Amino acid sequence: MSLTLATLLPGLFLLALGGALLSGRATVAALLKSLPRSSTAAVLCFGGSAVWFLFKVWHLSEADFGQYRTILAIAFGAIALLSFKYVPDFLAVRGLAVLVLLCAMPLLDAAFMHYEHPQRLLMVGVVYLFIAIALYLGASPFRLRDFFEWLFRTPGRPRLVGGILAGYGLLLAMTAFTY
Repeated sequence: MSLTLATLLPGLFLLALGGALLSGRATVAALLKSLPRSSTAAVLCFGGSAVWFLFKVWHLSEADFGQYRTILAIAFGAIALLSFKYVPDFLAVRGLAVLVLLCAMPLLDAAFMHYEHPQRLLMVGVVYLFIAIALYLGASPFRLRDFFEWLFRTPGRPRLVGGILAGYGLLLAMTAFTY
């Protein structure tokens, strides 16, 4: 992945998320409030992250326990399937956290060793922030529900957060074309 694309993608994501919050639509609030316990979001987020993780496990090199990849893939696949039955609460949040962690690697790899472009740190900084948030929410997924309750308690908060996200997304999108 090129550094331009690695900066443009998070910028467009933040711009879209910020734009949705700025719109002030009740459907956006309802969708975000229902996300943590949604079974459809759990299948999409956790199922997608499990498939991506199992793909990465299946393609491990010999130096990275590649000789045990069949055993690891079966074990992790069983854990992922059993998660839907035994720990369905907030599974969408956990899946979203894993997706963030899996998406972070190609983005950070694209910026690795490009010291001649200091503006890459705008992307790297927000990726590390999302990694920290993903680790926190993976351990305490109910906090996302609490955050959404706080966010939508007053009408001005979603617009303020949306404006910040959209502004930073626009900055990242413009920065992507400076490399």
